[in-house]
Amino acid sequence: MPRLFQRTILAAALSLTALAAPFACTAAPSAAAAALPPVEDFFSTPEFSSPTLSPSGRYLAARLGGKGQRDRLAVLDLKDNSAKVVAQFNNADISNITWVNEERIVFDSTDRTVAQRDVTAGPGLYAVNRDGSGYKALVNRNIAYDHPSAAAKLVPSSVALLLQRGPQDSEYVYVTSPQYSAGGVDHVDLLRLNTLTGKASQVSRPGPAHAWLLDFKGQARVALTVERDQAAIHYLDPATDKWRQLTAFPAYAGTGGFMPVGLGPDGTLYVSARAGQDKTSLYSYDIASGKLSAKPLVTVADYDFTGGLIMDKDKLLGVRYSADATDTVWLDPAMKAMQAQIDALMPHTTNLVTLPRRPETPVVLVTAYSDAQPASYYLYDREKNKLDRVGSSHPKIDAGAMGKQAVVRYAARDGLQIPALLTLPPGRNKNLPLVVLVHGGPYVHGSSWGWNPQTQFLATRGYAVLQPDYRGTTGLGEAHFRAGWKQWGLKMQDDVADAAKWAIAQGIADGKRICIAGASYGGYAALMGLVNDGDLFQCGINWAGVTDIPLMYTARGKWNIRPDLSDDWKQYGMPLLVGDPDKDADQLKATSPLQQAARIKRPLLMAYGGADHRVTLEHGTRMRDALQAAGHPAEWVLYPDEGHGWALPQTQVDFWNRVAQFLDRHIGAQAHGK
Repeated sequence: MPRLFQRTILAAALSLTALAAPFACTAAPSAAAAALPPVEDFFSTPEFSSPTLSPSGRYLAARLGGKGQRDRLAVLDLKDNSAKVVAQFNNADISNITWVNEERIVFDSTDRTVAQRDVTAGPGLYAVNRDGSGYKALVNRNIAYDHPSAAAKLVPSSVALLLQRGPQDSEYVYVTSPQYSAGGVDHVDLLRLNTLTGKASQVSRPGPAHAWLLDFKGQARVALTVERDQAAIHYLDPATDKWRQLTAFPAYAGTGGFMPVGLGPDGTLYVSARAGQDKTSLYSYDIASGKLSAKPLVTVADYDFTGGLIMDKDKLLGVRYSADATDTVWLDPAMKAMQAQIDALMPHTTNLVTLPRRPETPVVLVTAYSDAQPASYYLYDREKNKLDRVGSSHPKIDAGAMGKQAVVRYAARDGLQIPALLTLPPGRNKNLPLVVLVHGGPYVHGSSWGWNPQTQFLATRGYAVLQPDYRGTTGLGEAHFRAGWKQWGLKMQDDVADAAKWAIAQGIADGKRICIAGASYGGYAALMGLVNDGDLFQCGINWAGVTDIPLMYTARGKWNIRPDLSDDWKQYGMPLLVGDPDKDADQLKATSPLQQAARIKRPLLMAYGGADHRVTLEHGTRMRDALQAAGHPAEWVLYPDEGHGWALPQTQVDFWNRVAQFLDRHIGAQAHGK
């Protein structure tokens, strides 16, 4: 396949224009900063993304973007190298894409020009043939009109595409439809939707289902139910066509039972389970006997198994998993050999192979990435052992100008081993200004090895960035998770401080130039870092951060915005993992940044979204006012239209410019004359 192929794609796609707001920058760069990679290059929307092969492998669908243009859906014929934009809007962007069958594609939409407050439409759902014909709207986008339309016969706006590939051999897809009660999502219905007629039928459910899994033939086969503080896995038995429970376990404790991963072509159920061990592994599960296989199929050193199955029409070929990075273990010798050939052609990247559903061509899709290189996409011809690049998510990023990233481990003060990601600025590794970047959640897995716009932006500005997976982080075993229960502001916070102390001891960080930063829980940790360790951290950056744990139970924002924390989470999850507002009242007061505001003496940058439904604006304004009253006001930024995190590229650019200027004043060159 000729190298001209990439230019053919882009020429065909980018010849069509649409309306979009230009990116904005709040300050003109200095002469010194002009040589640095522009902030816009890090936080722009991808120019090429979501490539997906048709079931036969002959066609490639992808989303194409670019500055000043709406994201469009293009289809590429890999036989004759022709490309065509088959769907685009002048008031929305193409979002998720999947093939229905060899001829038809289904997709939804978003609007990258509006933030949370201005969202007036749902994602919608649309179908189109690969040649651009047969376009049909399947879902009502009007969120104010959330019931079936008698005229258009469209299903409600609240549905979302079930992002499971399925058999791709009919005209149907599945969509999920959350059903709400006063306390949050009561359950999630599953609908089978005809992409030609728009007619939908509801799949029977075993109770308050919250997640669904299709079998290899595209039938709904497994469902997860959650009721109060109990979760259960149910199986739709093909012999009886009735649901039966396979296992049950506590919904928030993260222990017991198993979690389904996928069903193989022969109906085998594969699950993630602890089986008496600290960390989960991938097992096969005998549905008839209710037993796990004697030995795990895949175990990942130092991590819980998290991943998915790679199959052809006959068997399980391999497993995609997440550890330090996302990678693949192949069970099929031919696939293992093909991976080795691809890796020999691209030895400096991690190369993830995606197969078409029913391959009739020798072509597979390869996603290549590294710590310094954003995702780039290639087509690999197995017969010719040849790679051709078809696009890159961020082509303006020069990998040679990025920092290097490594997984490190350090001992917390009580001896617990804590993994962390360390990103170093290009060409430097000693006596550096350091940003300790704390992930949100907190009960999620932190960042994985790979190009990250936030860390690489900071690295190119001369900062080392350390991202600890403090206790309570999931994916690192049950003991690591449980060690974080009710440890907000306590041992979880100690782990973060110990990360900075480790970096100083290693000679990586200058002990007088360390800043703590983060969003959501990470913003809480940044504030508590200044409360507990003001002698260690010279400054802090908090965006969208929790400022008071009791406020999470009671907060209502402006216009009576209700936080999107469910009543079940607040009744069963938070008292177990975070703290009971009554029984643990003294501890929650001592670990409340808001109630300890007078102890914060270091410079602080705070930013909040006015339409945040997760951590309401009240968290930010109360903290701002408390710091003002204590005589140590913070730098305050309000993005009135943004939610929990920044949706708009121009907001990202503005915020990270502010971050760079703040760091420069307090731990960077401006502060220390370096």
